[in-house]
Amino acid sequence: MYLFSGQSHPTLSRSVSELLGEPIAAANVASQSNGESKVNILVSVREKDVFIIQTGADGVNNFIFEFLIMVYACKTSAAKRIVAVMPYLPYSKHSKMRNRSAIPAKLVASMMCKAGVSHVITVDLHHKEVQGFFNCPVDNLRASPFIIRYIQQDIPDYKNAVVVAREPGSTKRATSFAERLHLTLAVIHGESKSDYYDEDGSGSPPPEYDDSSVSRVLPSVLPEIAPKEKPPMTLVGDVTGKIAIIIDDMIDNLDLLLKAAELLEERGAYKIYALATHGQFTQSDAAKLDASCLEEIVVTNTIPQKINSSKLKTIDISQLIAESIRRIHNGESMSYLFRNIPADEN
Repeated sequence: MYLFSGQSHPTLSRSVSELLGEPIAAANVASQSNGESKVNILVSVREKDVFIIQTGADGVNNFIFEFLIMVYACKTSAAKRIVAVMPYLPYSKHSKMRNRSAIPAKLVASMMCKAGVSHVITVDLHHKEVQGFFNCPVDNLRASPFIIRYIQQDIPDYKNAVVVAREPGSTKRATSFAERLHLTLAVIHGESKSDYYDEDGSGSPPPEYDDSSVSRVLPSVLPEIAPKEKPPMTLVGDVTGKIAIIIDDMIDNLDLLLKAAELLEERGAYKIYALATHGQFTQSDAAKLDASCLEEIVVTNTIPQKINSSKLKTIDISQLIAESIRRIHNGESMSYLFRNIPADEN
């Protein structure tokens, strides 16, 4: 087999390469002065298994197209099988149509399959239904064993903790963690309307027609529907005198997380941790994080972190990626990687 690396996360690629004992195959992958990506595969991949590591890092649109060119280059060079290794699948959060827009996750999946991808390895999809957008097998790996091990080994007195779901949508995932850690559960409910709901066009008035022969729907015919509103942020559960451990699959809005942490502090939690698989931060987040009441914020290395904060910790899951590649190449079962993980865990 051949292991190729895009430019999005070279550190992870090197770690996986070392664990597999397979060097990263020679290829020229670069961005030209006009912004176009240039790819030149320097080895023969004819009838070989090709694994291309790329992730949804900062500059995601450039990295997507760079990846597609790499796949297509291998396809036209007669590779036997091309496996996309994308620890964080770009646009996986955008799997529903809102605001009369599109479904970008479906578009990304279609482009990957059209370019020549025959298998996908990813970690903790935000919406599991994204797997159905692909016309090829998708292995949605779980980072929860690594996160649970971190909690048990690196959070002092974790048995005096409460697992917290930051919003009702992440309750199922938080429940799975609470059950495996033998801890109680709390749920944060309620957010500002602007944070939670999008205008979907449902308030648009019916059209007015001048032609009386054209059937129309009059506003007076339809019953009034109360607008959707979320109550102020509140906590369902007790964290008084406890360690609060916020569990989520993705942290891409630090402000909302910090609001949740402040609420937990007000309710009596004496230490607050936040753990997630994917962490997407901006440069301005470092100062916010340092000044926050969070003890630590812990993410895996599915996405490279470019901010410096003493409170940001990273868990290495390259072993999980490497083992999945080895098993796929050798035609072995992947079920070992899902042992003791509930099937419905989000």
